[in-house]
Amino acid sequence: ESPAPHLDQKTREAICDAAIKMVRAANYTNVGTVEFIIDSEGNFYFIEVNARIQVEHPVTEMVTGIDLIITQLRIASGEELSFRQEDITLSGAAIECRINAEDPEKNFQPSPGRITQMIVPGGPGVRFDSHAYAGYTVSPHYDSMVGKIIVHQPTRQEAIDCMLRALDEL
Repeated sequence: ESPAPHLDQKTREAICDAAIKMVRAANYTNVGTVEFIIDSEGNFYFIEVNARIQVEHPVTEMVTGIDLIITQLRIASGEELSFRQEDITLSGAAIECRINAEDPEKNFQPSPGRITQMIVPGGPGVRFDSHAYAGYTVSPHYDSMVGKIIVHQPTRQEAIDCMLRALDEL
């Protein structure tokens, strides 16, 4: 199952073709993101291009098995890309949740302070990216995001179930 099970293969290929044409026309040669939105009829529309790594990049890494950070650094160092679009295969479904230091009882305002205990979720297909740790002080001066949980499972439903468990563990 692909990360977007409601899309047929023809639509997926059309989206990839549109993204490839766009970056080739711009002569872009590094890691980036071409974003589209898809309506309920399966029509897709261009949103934006980000010529940088985005917060959500681990989802792509999980379903493709490609480390985008290493790839970006190699290209920036002058190395040739070691794979072609045709070489990329998608496997399973991945979901990412941002973990923010916010207070839901105060309209999700930032909630700075010291993290006194932190239990990191784990298990097969669970990844936790964070700079935070027990004893870390969340500053009021920056973005309230302190981490991300990313899960990867064979199907979308298994990924949802895994994410719910991981969120409960955190």
